Amino acid sequence: MSEKVSITISPAVAVYVRPGTPLEARLAGCAEAEKMATADRLTLLFCLSKDADPAVRSAALSCLESLQVEPIKEYAESTNPNPLILDLVKKLCHNYPDSQQAPVCLIINEEESETPLEESDHPPESIEQEPLNEEDDRYLSKYKTVQLMDVGEKIKMALSGDKEWRSILVKDPNKLVSGSVIKNPRITEAEILNLIKSGIQNDEIMRLICANKEWIKNYNIRKALIENSRTPLQNASRYLATMNDKDLASFAKSKNISSVISTMARRLVLNKKRD
Repeated sequence: MSEKVSITISPAVAVYVRPGTPLEARLAGCAEAEKMATADRLTLLFCLSKDADPAVRSAALSCLESLQVEPIKEYAESTNPNPLILDLVKKLCHNYPDSQQAPVCLIINEEESETPLEESDHPPESIEQEPLNEEDDRYLSKYKTVQLMDVGEKIKMALSGDKEWRSILVKDPNKLVSGSVIKNPRITEAEILNLIKSGIQNDEIMRLICANKEWIKNYNIRKALIENSRTPLQNASRYLATMNDKDLASFAKSKNISSVISTMARRLVLNKKRD
């Protein structure tokens, strides 16, 4: 087994990678990374690229692959660039600049937070990461292979591939490809739930999920569909009637769902009180 390497992270990064951080927050971290200082940006994306959830890993890898040369060069030439981060960037980015890497046994215990400690409630934290291993390489290989596939090959893999293939191909801009992932007989309800919660913007995928009677039997999936703005209104309203009193009351007050659904929830709550 590879020896673990300690990486010090700032409070800004820790928000998204602490143990117990919800899936939605980790996915949001991929987008928020772009607003961070370069070191924090690459550190966060590196940590998220090794997340246990394939959807988070795929999103982080996509962000790393799209990096421009300026932030890569800035990080590579900084005082203490992490060799693991540089190794991953080198594998993903054709923009990777030639530069001298820091020793592999680098200890990063003196890195200062982007936010001064006296102004922050949380000092920099230390997490453990393993060097890129065989499993990481396999995932990266799949991610890169997708870029070379034609539509027919992607559809075939979407219909038969494993969880990692599904997590990559479900984000494909071609709806025939992403929709085929939902038709994969190996896809699980847990994957479907995570997909809905991730805020996916693909209407065809949402339609296919709503059309699957087995998945709709799952209470948490119905609840997540109500909370997703891409769920067809007629479906969301039908699922609303199956919610328990606690969730109905929450939907009645929520500003994060459709105003139509929220109004319907209030009516259902009032009707139950009258009964």
